[in-house]
Amino acid sequence: MSVALMIAALLMLLTSAIHVFAGGPEIMTPIRQSNLSKPVKAVADVVWHGVTVMLMLMAAGLAWLAYVPNPALLWMICAVQVGFAGLFIAYGIGQLGNLKQMPQWIIFLGIPALSLWAVYG
Repeated sequence: MSVALMIAALLMLLTSAIHVFAGGPEIMTPIRQSNLSKPVKAVADVVWHGVTVMLMLMAAGLAWLAYVPNPALLWMICAVQVGFAGLFIAYGIGQLGNLKQMPQWIIFLGIPALSLWAVYG
């Protein structure tokens, strides 16, 4: 078993929990209570829960990789996370003018770095 990949999996599981239990009330509750149309609220829910599914699948994938080497799976999980990091960086700078308000990019760069180090480092 790769201890570093299992740590990466646990960090992703923690990220999933933070997304659900802290992010949900902070982000989704105001959206649900807003005057946005029902279809817009429904799409927001689908997107939010879709991200939840992705986070959980990445945690499971990293746990699997701790035991079973699969370079394609590793690179796909890392690519998705780097993509998420890029979005947080681009929108943080572009819409908020800083990276402080949306620091999620840190974990979405840190976990792939740890994962790649575990396999190739």
